[in-house]
Amino acid sequence: MKEILVLYYSRTGAVKEMAQLVARGVEQVAGCAARVRTVPTVSAAHEAAAPAVPPSGAPYAEHKDLEECAGLALGSPTRFGNMAAPMKYFWDSTGEHWLKGRLAGKPAAVFTSTASLHGGQETTLLTMMLPLLHHGMLIVGLPYTEPELFATASGGTPYGASHHAGSAGEHPITEHERRLCLALGRRLAEIAARLAR
Repeated sequence: MKEILVLYYSRTGAVKEMAQLVARGVEQVAGCAARVRTVPTVSAAHEAAAPAVPPSGAPYAEHKDLEECAGLALGSPTRFGNMAAPMKYFWDSTGEHWLKGRLAGKPAAVFTSTASLHGGQETTLLTMMLPLLHHGMLIVGLPYTEPELFATASGGTPYGASHHAGSAGEHPITEHERRLCLALGRRLAEIAARLAR
């Protein structure tokens, strides 16, 4: 069984819902399973500010989750065109993995949610790719063979799945966004399974 790590940070719940959809897409591929993990919030002093074990939802990611996965789906809300600080804090702690090349050759995909339609979806996806590329991961996007990319009027890009949540989180995930999240998970799992042969 190939495990795909679905690692996300969510503040209002939209990215969490996207992570669940990506995980469902992963599990539509025979021989693949999703391992869903999150990261704790951080304080202004840049130290973990959450309890060691979350009170509910996905467990916090550990470095062994990165080592054990066959692929990675990474999700974060947009913060000024970049990933949120808690996710960046987690990736800043992965230097040992980088030194030892533990993630090199593994496929990875990214997804995000924004408060405004033009709030940096694509820049967030692209900047989330940077640490993954430094780790030697292989980036998996969404090809235009996915018809929803032509039809969506909210989220969805060739760089990864995205969602326009609205400034108060008032927009639910659209049908096109949902299908693109599922497609991203499926595509990532299919590629991870092929690479593992």
